[in-house]
Amino acid sequence: MPSPPAAVAACRLAARRLLGELPEGRVLVGCSGGTDSLALASVVAFEVDKTGRPAGAVVVDHGLQDGSAGVADRAAAQCRGLGLDPVVVRRVEVPREHPGGPEDAARDARHAALVAEAERLEAVAVLLAHTRDDQAEQVLLGLARGSGARSLAGMPRRRGLLARPFLAVTRADTAAVCAHDGLDPWQDPHNADPAYARVRARGAMTVLEEALGPGIRDALARSADRLRADADALDQLAATWLAQQAEVPTSLPAHALASQPEAVRTRVLRLAALAAGAPSGALTAAHVLATDRLLTHWRGQGPVSLPGHLVAARTPGRAGRIMIGPADRVE
Repeated sequence: MPSPPAAVAACRLAARRLLGELPEGRVLVGCSGGTDSLALASVVAFEVDKTGRPAGAVVVDHGLQDGSAGVADRAAAQCRGLGLDPVVVRRVEVPREHPGGPEDAARDARHAALVAEAERLEAVAVLLAHTRDDQAEQVLLGLARGSGARSLAGMPRRRGLLARPFLAVTRADTAAVCAHDGLDPWQDPHNADPAYARVRARGAMTVLEEALGPGIRDALARSADRLRADADALDQLAATWLAQQAEVPTSLPAHALASQPEAVRTRVLRLAALAAGAPSGALTAAHVLATDRLLTHWRGQGPVSLPGHLVAARTPGRAGRIMIGPADRVE
């Protein structure tokens, strides 16, 4: 039998490596029926056929386009044809209002459905088909928004039940898999709609490649890898400080926290706000920096408004504390 093309071999190797890192048990592929996820379904089916690991798929129907149910059923049929079992179609309701906009709303609804199915089926992971191109575009969007290190670190290879084996391969590679394996991917019209930030980022990436050379995607993806290691270390320092210095995560010793480096201090404040109930998608860097001024520029000012009907306030004196909670409970 002839060897597969290099792109196909690269995708199979990427899936094999990640599968080898996971504990024994069922894996699920999150499949939309598009090129990337259908390629992932195909290479996972190929790899698990050699090992006997159980593997299924979950197709999420967001209901955002006419005919979405038919698209989901077609994707499910192709997954079944590849030998994945079980294959589940989940319809989700995407909220009209979301702090991050419609793209974030759809992603959050999709991820919640995928995790719920993984837990129901006792799967050890859900595999997502984000590629190196997606990673580079994610970093570019973060740069455009003036984001911090965590956002610029892009998408992690693994977090919780979600895993991304294709972050080292390209869209061209996944297209080669579909062509090689005789698959017929769905072309999402949203991928050409400039109303979506990710589509505009894709167009900007093309311009950057023309101006700076074709290596820009790889460079951005490498930057994400390096920043992720830094962000992980800073997050751990912040979590350790919070556990050691605050008996209650929403009541922080102001003087001790003010002595910490800004990178740690602001992370502690973000963790405290999340512990108080602030929605993560709505809690911005501006909210955290405004709270930080209660430490670095304390002049007796009033409380800072935070998402989720919360406030952050400082009690006076050297023994003062940063208190975060509902406005009627924080003095």
